[in-house]
Amino acid sequence: MDLDELTRQLREFASARDWHQFHTPKNLVMALAGEAGELTALFQWLSPDESARIMDDPHTAEQVRHEMADVLAYLLRLADVLDIDLPAALSEKIAVNGAKYPVDLARGSARKYDRLGSERS
Repeated sequence: MDLDELTRQLREFASARDWHQFHTPKNLVMALAGEAGELTALFQWLSPDESARIMDDPHTAEQVRHEMADVLAYLLRLADVLDIDLPAALSEKIAVNGAKYPVDLARGSARKYDRLGSERS
């Protein structure tokens, strides 16, 4: 299943419930932030090792999948309402980030783009 099909399903789901009236960009952004917060809460107090093993517990794994699905659903609805081609937007952003983070400066570094190379100065 591709993003267009998922977007269509979400549009039909919202339409059948007459939810378009509530799916304003502002409301969708707020819902997206809320769902991202719920996903964050699952990881909040975990160590890096614990977070890497979060999918080992079936109940927690289901929670992670559901919260990630909620985040994706609201992102897709927002893109639909704003008529944004998400794959094209992501491709464009990858190119922008490629310019900001050239391999020779960014490889193995967690520094922000405006701090890259400062360790060489």
